[in-house]
Amino acid sequence: MTTLTRRSFGALIGASATTLATPGLLRANSTGRLVIIGGGFGGASAARFARINYPDVDVTLVEPYPTFVTCPYGNLILGGKRTLPQITHSYDGLRARGVNVVQDRAADIDPDARTVALESGASLQYDKLIVSPGIGLRWGAIDGYDQAATEVFPHAWMGGDGSQITNLRAQLEALPEGGVVGLAIPENPFRCPPGPYERISMIAHYLKQTNPTAKILAFDSKEGFSKQGLFEDVWAELYGDMIEWIPANQDGRIVAVDVQNKLFISEFGEEHRVDVGNVIPPQTSAAIVRDTGLANDTGWVPVNSRTFEADAARDIHVIGDATIAGPMPKSGYIANSTSKTAVSAALADLTGGSAPSDPVYFNTCYSHGGEDYGISVVAVFRATDDGFEATPDSGGLSPRGPLSELAENRRLEARYADAWYDSITRDMFS
Repeated sequence: MTTLTRRSFGALIGASATTLATPGLLRANSTGRLVIIGGGFGGASAARFARINYPDVDVTLVEPYPTFVTCPYGNLILGGKRTLPQITHSYDGLRARGVNVVQDRAADIDPDARTVALESGASLQYDKLIVSPGIGLRWGAIDGYDQAATEVFPHAWMGGDGSQITNLRAQLEALPEGGVVGLAIPENPFRCPPGPYERISMIAHYLKQTNPTAKILAFDSKEGFSKQGLFEDVWAELYGDMIEWIPANQDGRIVAVDVQNKLFISEFGEEHRVDVGNVIPPQTSAAIVRDTGLANDTGWVPVNSRTFEADAARDIHVIGDATIAGPMPKSGYIANSTSKTAVSAALADLTGGSAPSDPVYFNTCYSHGGEDYGISVVAVFRATDDGFEATPDSGGLSPRGPLSELAENRRLEARYADAWYDSITRDMFS
């Protein structure tokens, strides 16, 4: 099936589709077919919620990987606090609920025929479609940084098979005494705004124990970041002068890399030699939504704030990191929270229900700073006629102050973070 462009998005492809299904999972009293693309925080949550609340709807989840490696808690592998199996999750729980899990990659969408073409050559027919494909990396946005370069300078910003995060961990283990770890951090928007700064903290946590004379240089394309004061407190209290954060206004924007010589090259031509490099490149939505015209010229997908129906196509709802949903962050919690609204809205027509009229979206983002040291930000968002807005006085940040006064608070927040992770992954996969 030929990939649709934005110009030809409304045209029929013409080829007939073969419906892929597992007969044992189809019900005689089915009220429709829901297909979900992407088995991460948005897609897996949507599949489970749909099976529990709409048992007569046939639910198919399309995901290319046999298991899901979460980006949340990946940084803890770098800190030596988690292992890859501890953040790897099976789809067996969804299968047990009756979700037809198809291990394949969605290659194309025909909104007129209501079909999803798969890389294997098969096709799925849908009545409603939820797309939760995550991000794509903008190869070449940093000169010299392409897929081959990730072997030397891993990004470790997409779960995949887990090889990126384990590669970065292995490089940290092999760091020479007193060596330099460099991070290149992108401009907004990108997945998990506090993520790079938790990563800095977890790398420092590991190096403090194994290589205390090492140095971390964090080159940032921005002049500020999420939970900045709290992270700066972490770094000062726990890691001394090990960490140097270099903002954009101090030539912190990395515009090129030389993987052969292990160089980061800044906007004004300064070359920085690193022993270990972690490049988090600029991001866009995943290819499936860009190639099929769901994304606009920004590279992200505009959606209805109450239903998450894509502006470009009826009956296609897009959730998770791929959407334009500011001021909500691109986070796993938002993907999970909004997935349920999208399912309810998508299936209202099929089941005789009603779409949510005034949905509320929740986000809590925990970050680990060190051993028994957690911090967080909480916010509540609502849909408006113009998009999304934060609800005033609905959340906030962890308190700031000396660790001597807040040690118990930090310890409890670390425990709350672990409980959040366990809870949300059960909500996705059980």
